[in-house]
Amino acid sequence: MAEDALVAHLRRTTRQLNSREGARDHHEAVERIVEGAVAAVPGAQRAGITPADDHLAPEVLAGAAGPLDVLQCRLGEGPASSVLSGSPADGTVAAADLAGPDGERWPRFAPCAVDAGYRSMVSVLLEVESSPRAALNLYGADPHGFDAEDLRAAGLFAIDAQMLLLAAEHVAGLQRALDSRDVIGRAKGMLMERFGIDQEAAFRRLVEASQHTNLKLVEVARWLDRQCGTRHEPAVEEAESPHRRHSA
Repeated sequence: MAEDALVAHLRRTTRQLNSREGARDHHEAVERIVEGAVAAVPGAQRAGITPADDHLAPEVLAGAAGPLDVLQCRLGEGPASSVLSGSPADGTVAAADLAGPDGERWPRFAPCAVDAGYRSMVSVLLEVESSPRAALNLYGADPHGFDAEDLRAAGLFAIDAQMLLLAAEHVAGLQRALDSRDVIGRAKGMLMERFGIDQEAAFRRLVEASQHTNLKLVEVARWLDRQCGTRHEPAVEEAESPHRRHSA
């Protein structure tokens, strides 16, 4: 693919990646990344995400992490494992033929990939501050399925992918802030109604309970919200109870 054609192709892929409303969370972001990667890199028949931590796979990545993606994390070997542990300068690790010499680098993973129908791979590091490190994996059915321009396209696509992850984290952070504001507002309203006090006094009581229990303000508010949701006549004086339960 000539340079001008490559740039035009990646521009089209970027528009597709960002064509819909911004990703609401990491789950939606990685789904878009996996879909877009196959379109962006001509040699790729399949794409997936390998998390740096196996425990993150079900919570953060959901369906974006296929069996081969998760297997690399669990075995601690494979192109994804190498890119996550080695952090190469260009952020990319490629395997030209997993049934050939490259298979010797990853003797447990390579046969599994070949059995699944993939002979070549490219893994690109995805790293965004405040997000879990992960590798974007591209799978090719043929040996030497990725040429130099494919590798370049994968690296450029990873930049767009990281921007999408960053935007998703920003949106998720805003949503968490709104959720916290709402629950604190409900807790203040409960205290105001129960004790006949104003907003400032209700907020001070929440702050005092937070300091006394060594819990975050929003955690105290959530506890109070749950308690009042299960009682007809809430005992708001027990706002210190999270401390007793927490320290038990």
